[in-house]
Amino acid sequence: MTTELNMEFIIKLQDLIEAEDSAEVLKMLEDLHPTDIAEIMDKLTMDEAKYLYLQLDGEMASDVLLEIPEGVRRRFLRVLPPEVIAHQFVEHMDSDDAADIMGELEEEVVEAVLSEIEDKEQAGDIADLLEYDEDTAGGLMAKELIKVNENWNVQTCLKEISTQSEEIDEIYYVYVVDDDNILKGVLSLSKLIQKSTHSKVKDLINEDIQSVKTDASQEEVAQIMEKYDLVVLPVVDQIGRLKGRITIDDVVDVIREETGKDYQMVSGITGDVESTDNVWRLTRVRIPWLLIGTVGGLTGAQVLSHHQDTLNHIPAMAFFIPLIAATAGNVGVQSSSIVVQTLAAGSRKFDTLGKKLFKELGVGLITGLFFALLIFGYNYLFSDSYKLTLTVSCTLFIVIVFASLFGTLIPLILHRFKVDPAVATGPFITTMNDVLGLLLYMGVAHFFFNFLG
Repeated sequence: MTTELNMEFIIKLQDLIEAEDSAEVLKMLEDLHPTDIAEIMDKLTMDEAKYLYLQLDGEMASDVLLEIPEGVRRRFLRVLPPEVIAHQFVEHMDSDDAADIMGELEEEVVEAVLSEIEDKEQAGDIADLLEYDEDTAGGLMAKELIKVNENWNVQTCLKEISTQSEEIDEIYYVYVVDDDNILKGVLSLSKLIQKSTHSKVKDLINEDIQSVKTDASQEEVAQIMEKYDLVVLPVVDQIGRLKGRITIDDVVDVIREETGKDYQMVSGITGDVESTDNVWRLTRVRIPWLLIGTVGGLTGAQVLSHHQDTLNHIPAMAFFIPLIAATAGNVGVQSSSIVVQTLAAGSRKFDTLGKKLFKELGVGLITGLFFALLIFGYNYLFSDSYKLTLTVSCTLFIVIVFASLFGTLIPLILHRFKVDPAVATGPFITTMNDVLGLLLYMGVAHFFFNFLG
């Protein structure tokens, strides 16, 4: 639909909501995808969205809720009573989605919602998932899966698969466990159907299977699934007992979330924020790194103040301060971005620290020489001071080399100490290299103008 039609649609929908004509409201929504309904709700007032949502059936309501932006969803959930949250959508969700939603609620609300869920086994599964950190495999996994015992025969196995599949939308694998629920492998449905009903499952299983521990990070999960081209990954505890499974759609969400977080880090924004968050929160998450930039700027001002006599004696030096500072920051960000990208991808071919630094030194030397000669040529043509020409060219060369090494080393150090290296590509490394550039510029100028006569 066009924007104009969308507005007409929404205005008409608002009129029907105001008239509390639920039948017509549902008629307008019946052909829409949950994503479209969520988008419409975002354009309504909270009371209008609440009325619309309560008209949806359980399955559609749960699908729509998952599509609503997290910040809006959190505020929306606050106005719904626990029994509505339980019966309207949680009971219609997979355990992992339900746990994600419940994780956005206050602890007392979570307890109230769990007590309202009629299926106590489902409530128990959700409660178990809430015990895991949301950024781990345990927090990502769903409890719904099909598993069979290795000691069963094919006939028993098929009967059990038929029963278990009633709770699962898609069957990727049949997992095989022993009497202690230890994961032994997977079973091919095609092989299962072809074999005699008296054949033992243990004779048919494929033991070559990738799995992940419950405490593994979500980044590790994404790397394993990407490396082995998996659509689903079983999750086991520390002794190998099968606890759940992670599907590819969950990993896509993780990648999207991590990309967003890294982009925020690069921009100097700490914390997980949404555009729908309030002004105070949006302001609060930006301040920390802006403070670092402010401190860096004040430090740079002190450097220039300390060398005020030099600047008064050679005013033309001031013209090149933006060039030096910008080049230092840009080179540092380029180097650190490459390192962060490599670390984020979990590459097994990442060079050793010494080799990486040596390679970056080579890049810095070549790049620095190129731009030093370029600026030397420019100043040779347009400046009468050979000392200024040498000062700017040499400073630019040194700054590029140092910034390249600094931009490579900082992310590696942060990674070594379990700190997200994405922060190194934001204001931190830019500010540090700006100050470094000014210090080097003043130092080189002092050398050329005071010791070379």
